[in-house]
Amino acid sequence: MRVLVTGGAGFIGSHTTDELLRRGYDVTILDSLEKPVHMKGKPSYIPAKVKFIEGDVRDREKMIEALDGVEAVYHFAAYQDYLPDFSKFFWVNSVGTALIYELIVEKKLPVKKVVVASSQAVAGEGRYAAKDGTLYHPELRPVSALDNGQWEFLDPRTNEILKWQPTAETDAKPLNQYALSKYSQELMTLAFGKRYDIPSVAMRFSIVQGPRQSFYNNYSGACRIFSLSYFFDRAPLIYEDGEQVRDFVNIHDVVQANLKVLEDDRANYEMFNVGGGRAYTVKEFCSIVAKVFGKDGLEPRIPGLYRFGDTRHIISDVSKLKALGWNPTRTAEDSVKEYREYLEAQTDIDDIMDFAEQRMQNLNVVRPAKGAQA
Repeated sequence: MRVLVTGGAGFIGSHTTDELLRRGYDVTILDSLEKPVHMKGKPSYIPAKVKFIEGDVRDREKMIEALDGVEAVYHFAAYQDYLPDFSKFFWVNSVGTALIYELIVEKKLPVKKVVVASSQAVAGEGRYAAKDGTLYHPELRPVSALDNGQWEFLDPRTNEILKWQPTAETDAKPLNQYALSKYSQELMTLAFGKRYDIPSVAMRFSIVQGPRQSFYNNYSGACRIFSLSYFFDRAPLIYEDGEQVRDFVNIHDVVQANLKVLEDDRANYEMFNVGGGRAYTVKEFCSIVAKVFGKDGLEPRIPGLYRFGDTRHIISDVSKLKALGWNPTRTAEDSVKEYREYLEAQTDIDDIMDFAEQRMQNLNVVRPAKGAQA
């Protein structure tokens, strides 16, 4: 079977490609090698035996070429950033997905499975519960609260702090341009798949971690930020108070989930959370990174800044995917150790931390909370 992996030069796509080849699949990669994710062009880890096509998922002719002889598609190519260029998120993410289905239907292609990458961001804020069990799925925290360092959601009846709950696949409240575009991809995947009898699966990834994450992409997350900080012997910056709860999942567990839904027909026409199965606070995760890099004594900076639009707590309920026989087996420490090995193997890394932090502030994404306690 020949499999197309869009975004196959990227983090999740390249690791999935490796496993496909290991299992005997033939692979075509379509990737635009867009900066800043691929700052230095085509990565050296792309296997010589794959058919590599440099092109954009919105390019009809390139997509026709990439789909030639293909029986399954992993659609991982996506636009990620904090920039307010709202239209590009939909132009790349939504239109690219629609074009894949359009060509499969129009040209009657023999595609037996389409797996589309979504994001935990689609859920927005997670679920919260009051002491009496009342459930809430709130909107964005108001700027007025964040400016005063009020990080937690409060029960509107009692003013007590709400307790976070695991978030199921049924929860969807996208709160930014990226999440909205990803939600549109989920909806298209399931609707077009069912309507045109194309077995399809949407994968709602949590925060995926491990080697090959771009050093130059602001969206790569905490593993990149904290690891680069300790690598350059700098105290990492933590937003809010560091008590935010997150769900980290190792790249190798994600790859096993991707292959599971490709090869198991029970996954057809379903959407799955893909998470690590354990909650970490941001401070806890930072301490893991410090330990792995041998920098336990270098305390993080917590100056009371916040990123506008960030969720407070979000943890994915992965019981649905577990029911297919998949389980996350790696820890956050495993992910950081691999990322450190990957980072230390590089020979041409510049100190980009100042650039990245300044860029976020210039975009007015990072803001000071006037009433926060440092």
